[in-house]
Amino acid sequence: MQHFSDEAIQEVYKMSDAVRDIHELLIDLNNDQIINEERTVIQVPGTDNTVLYMPCINIHNKYSILKTISIFPDNINIPVSQGITLLTELENGEHIATLESSYLTRLRTGAMSALATDHLAAEKAASLAIIGTGGMAYEQALGVLAVRKIKNIYLYNRTSVKAELFKASLEQSTQAAITICQTSSEAVKHADIINCATRSNEPVFHHEDIKSEVHINGVGSYLPSMREIDIQTIQAADTIVMDDKEGAMQEAGEFIEAEKQGLFDFGQILLLKDIAISQSNKKGITIFKSVGAAYYDLAVTVGAYQKLKS
Repeated sequence: MQHFSDEAIQEVYKMSDAVRDIHELLIDLNNDQIINEERTVIQVPGTDNTVLYMPCINIHNKYSILKTISIFPDNINIPVSQGITLLTELENGEHIATLESSYLTRLRTGAMSALATDHLAAEKAASLAIIGTGGMAYEQALGVLAVRKIKNIYLYNRTSVKAELFKASLEQSTQAAITICQTSSEAVKHADIINCATRSNEPVFHHEDIKSEVHINGVGSYLPSMREIDIQTIQAADTIVMDDKEGAMQEAGEFIEAEKQGLFDFGQILLLKDIAISQSNKKGITIFKSVGAAYYDLAVTVGAYQKLKS
């Protein structure tokens, strides 16, 4: 059985690859080729540390995965997110490879936001606000940059040093002007697109600060206690798209709370698999909420393996 490191994967598997493979996965999902079991989320008692276990099968390409990823937000000298995925082929059940999945997790989430942004954001969207510059934020930015001609990027992070480091890193991937903001309000008031990638337990921007036409990608919160998007924005949204309804109903904290208050209904959402086959952009406030699902990991794991083995 082969093993592939994050570094080896990163050499050959890029955002364009992930966007393509996620799109093909959504076709299989629409054709009922995916068998996905509910993921298990275990929080380490007395800490903010979490471990996730995610299984999935693709009948069409005859692969399955079991992914585990740990999220330890206080890590300093090692990554906050660390993952490994076991890849199995379904001809005879052979376990053919393990792939480190920290990079793949970031990349597939960025690719999902790329697809959502491409179908939901205004075609002329040119400004991006990034709230939170942690582990998921870089690939989220790459996803937006892959589908829109961004001229201005506004960064906000509670720790200014991390914002400076993120800016220096992002400058290697874009010619857009990058501004570090002192508040999230300052960042979002300019934005046609807003990326939120935090582990916040309260909304990271205020509804009154955003434009009347804006697309929001919320990918950071994945526990019922977490919040990124305020309820007023959820109420005002013209279109809400989620990556996985069942997962979101259990893990998307701000939406769970909004439904409890009678201000939102999960029955009103669209799914990423539905909008990915359409061509029209939506108007007004649009939201893409991602909590993750194993079939997205399966798509990029198989895609990366196919490039690595050749």
